[in-house]
Amino acid sequence: MLPRFSVVTRCLALTAAIAAGSAGATEYPLPPPGEDIVGQVQVIKAKYEDTFADLGEANDLGYLEMIAANPGVDAWLPGAGTEIVLPTRFILPPGPREGIVINLPEYRMYYFPKGQNVVYTYPIGIGREGWGSPISQTKVTGKIPNPTWTPPASIKAEHAADGDPLPNVVPAGPDNPLGPFKFTLGLPGYLIHGSNKKFGIGMRTSHGCFRMYNFNVLELSKMVPVGTPVRIINEPYKFGVSGGKVYIEAHTPLDAKGDPSAVDKHTSVINAMLNRPDLNGNMQMNWDTVRDVVAAEDGMPVEIAAPGVAGSSSDAIISTAPVKTTPQVPVQPMD
Repeated sequence: MLPRFSVVTRCLALTAAIAAGSAGATEYPLPPPGEDIVGQVQVIKAKYEDTFADLGEANDLGYLEMIAANPGVDAWLPGAGTEIVLPTRFILPPGPREGIVINLPEYRMYYFPKGQNVVYTYPIGIGREGWGSPISQTKVTGKIPNPTWTPPASIKAEHAADGDPLPNVVPAGPDNPLGPFKFTLGLPGYLIHGSNKKFGIGMRTSHGCFRMYNFNVLELSKMVPVGTPVRIINEPYKFGVSGGKVYIEAHTPLDAKGDPSAVDKHTSVINAMLNRPDLNGNMQMNWDTVRDVVAAEDGMPVEIAAPGVAGSSSDAIISTAPVKTTPQVPVQPMD
């Protein structure tokens, strides 16, 4: 792991704050055509009572995002005056900027409302070990406030085996794991919903569904209409352009089951690069920096290239063929 601030100090935009408070709205204006980065990295000073869970909730960040951006800092007792990095700068996910886009390794959702020049982004919880969330293209099929929960037989059996039997139906209320609102999707059994356990946001904790902070899912419920497209992707390495410079953002890769993956990271980076044909052959890559960022996996955009004459690194990218992956087959979680 890299020294704690080595990557942060290479970020173009970094804001210092005095105290831990809300970072503000999750709404960002879309960057101009040809650019891909929104937000700013922030550094705050922790108060005695602060924890990563509390700071994440206050700043629309997930727990693992906070851990990755602050290696070596105690998540439960950072200590008064400790400098805490808030990774609130994001490379927008590749592909069309429309509807809802969920990037699994990032534990994050992006919403691009139709006809508006803005993007909303929220941390999410995804499927845990053995219950991976699917890679798919689907749409929102329903919106249900104050949902009840009917646990599937598989989840009831799991809880019964642990000595924690579930009722056939859990009514709406504070004990309901779906929280105050749920979106149904075109994938049978999969939902976007709130949660009665905010600690699981930004982690692999669900049975495949997508969990949000309750205040975030309620905000989203007012904006997202039925029929909105939903694209679920698995992109641990995102490339983006800002101010004429090229950046990479690295997250821990996940395999087809949603577990941390031992993939060939070099090949994965090249494949992600190939998904940006506008960058191929038009820059000189700093591969030393790329290796540092990929090793750190701290989820913050870092400059790795500038436009110029393509050298051997760029030639290697162009000549490398992408590795094909197969989309996951949905199971039946309903959690």
